[in-house]
Amino acid sequence: MIRYALVCDHEHSFEAWFGSSADYDDQAARGLVECPFCGSPAVRKQIMAPAVAGTKPAPQAVMMEAMARMRRHVEANFDYVGERFPQEARDIHAGETDARPIYGEASPKEVKALVEEGVPVAPLPMGARPRPKSQVN
Repeated sequence: MIRYALVCDHEHSFEAWFGSSADYDDQAARGLVECPFCGSPAVRKQIMAPAVAGTKPAPQAVMMEAMARMRRHVEANFDYVGERFPQEARDIHAGETDARPIYGEASPKEVKALVEEGVPVAPLPMGARPRPKSQVN
């Protein structure tokens, strides 16, 4: 695994993990590397200093912390739409409602249908507990 510090054309900095340098190059060439903040596919590597001395945390711990940070970011900055997620995602994708970052609930069947329709979706890592329904907008 290799971790890259990346930046998009809007100067949003973020990190991403790849199986190898060639994996990053391949995914970037196919437009699969996007900014998690604005969705821009215009992403480039930032200069990184190599980690030298010291003990390295276990890869699983590093991944778990990265997933927790991502979930906290989504919960703090995206609109929670609950079980309306599939329809809200379709409406945003079709331009029928204002574009905004959302998250919510969807069954595997609903997710498969969204992907087949070309609606961009991604799973959100599990949190400590689900958001209460009383917080649905």
